[in-house]
Amino acid sequence: MITRVFNAPRELVWKVWTDPKHVEQWWGPKGFTTRVIEMDLRPGGQWHFVMIGADGTQYPCKGIFQEVVPQERIVATDEFDEGFEKVINVDLPQTMVTTTIFSEEQGKTKLTMVIVHQSADDRRKHEQMGVIAGWNSSFDCLEEFLAKIVVNQGHRLTLTLPSDREIVVERVFNAPRQLVFEAWTQPFHVKRWFGGCSSMTMTLCEIDLRAGGSWRYVLYDSGNGIEHAFSGEYREIVPPERLVATERYEGVADSDHLNTLTLTENDGKTTLHIHIQHSSGEQRDGHLQSGMEVGMNQTLNRLEEILQSI
Repeated sequence: MITRVFNAPRELVWKVWTDPKHVEQWWGPKGFTTRVIEMDLRPGGQWHFVMIGADGTQYPCKGIFQEVVPQERIVATDEFDEGFEKVINVDLPQTMVTTTIFSEEQGKTKLTMVIVHQSADDRRKHEQMGVIAGWNSSFDCLEEFLAKIVVNQGHRLTLTLPSDREIVVERVFNAPRQLVFEAWTQPFHVKRWFGGCSSMTMTLCEIDLRAGGSWRYVLYDSGNGIEHAFSGEYREIVPPERLVATERYEGVADSDHLNTLTLTENDGKTTLHIHIQHSSGEQRDGHLQSGMEVGMNQTLNRLEEILQSI
């Protein structure tokens, strides 16, 4: 049995535990990344994850969901998939059953994980593999990820996935729509907020604001000396309501996608809605896994600061 209390509401902890796009952001001990192959969250549904070590070694695992009570309880089998034994060269325990319980305690969430093995010998094998340290490290990663999301929610940023090729981002700004549109489209203002991270400096900001015109931004990261270039073409411009443009990250081939920006004003506040359309599910997933949610939140925080100053 392993327990941890997270400083986040149960609804949020459940979401990041069961949504594949979130799972891939924290699952696994520190230094690992995870790819979700399948996550069919229903009794009889299968799950299949591949953890990837810093050296590129893959550790596949899978199981079947036996019981799912939303925001309260998940029971699932857990087994090491074919190939796992070869990469760690140990005698692995057989299929186990893991029960994960989500309990809300005064706005926080107590997560209790109970792992039941087929024999005492299997439990010993699992312990020798470092299961307790591994899960505690994973929970550290989950704790850090939850903290970022709580901050994002405090700043009114929401990210949703309408389909396997779409991302939608929304943020409310305490500023009129005309001002938000100007800050989004005028180089003088864009240079002051685009990029988010404090180590980033914009060295180039070119905007030809007309249908068929192009745009290009270049950021320099003083932390590692790397330049990041973004560019695209404007498809449709309806000031101060709507802006449709392509975008590509020049460092990644075939990263082109379509962004539709919509600004809606209500009582002096403006809701910014960005619809991102990718050409494939793989491309969209790569965008999500790049850390775009945290980066966009940092960028929009800086935009809000600039809006307040002007």
